[in-house]
Amino acid sequence: MLEEPPILRIRRGFPRPTAAQIEAFRGVPTGFVCDAMNGAGSLDTAIAPIGAATTSGPVVGTAVVADNGPAEILATMAALSLVQEGDILLSAVHGYQGTSACGDLILGMMKNNGVTAFVTDGPMRDVEGIEEVGLPAWCTGLNPNSPYSKGPGAVGDAAVIGGQRVASGDIIVADRSGVVVIPHAKINETIKALEAVKAAEAAFEAKVKGGAKTFFDLDAMVAEGKAIWID
Repeated sequence: MLEEPPILRIRRGFPRPTAAQIEAFRGVPTGFVCDAMNGAGSLDTAIAPIGAATTSGPVVGTAVVADNGPAEILATMAALSLVQEGDILLSAVHGYQGTSACGDLILGMMKNNGVTAFVTDGPMRDVEGIEEVGLPAWCTGLNPNSPYSKGPGAVGDAAVIGGQRVASGDIIVADRSGVVVIPHAKINETIKALEAVKAAEAAFEAKVKGGAKTFFDLDAMVAEGKAIWID
């Protein structure tokens, strides 16, 4: 007879980014990070800021993934025993919208553990309490229905959240524009590309502030045969 499997799988030994790698993304807007990864890396636009995240600047931290599954919260609860100060806890509920993925009390426990932010592909509840806790969070909306804590669930591994595979040990950068995942294996190359992005953005910003109004000289493009007037 097949034995009942454990209701929780917990991976503690995932590779973590260094403090210097985390610091390289401190204060960097999500748009810059996406540009450094060839224009990609953001979670689905349905995952939006709530509470303190609507007014705070960019946050950055190490991803700790709690793969709960639909209508579940067991893995998120267990992750509270695994997170370290500065981590960002991500709850995967496989996009399920029928119950909340987290409320203000668990969010408060995350803050007590030094967690930097919370991200989920499901709704949250207790919006007044979320605002009072003051921990930046990103979710798909609000739903007061209660989740279950029966499992199964997994902590410290990987899950698909908002259309992106997120693994524990990746770097997360989040701001009012969205949430971006930097895979652990691509951290250093993204940091290197980010320097060029910052320089290009600064140069372009200077042009705009200097009065620039257009991208192209259309007359020159017509003369070169790259464009044609049709009127």
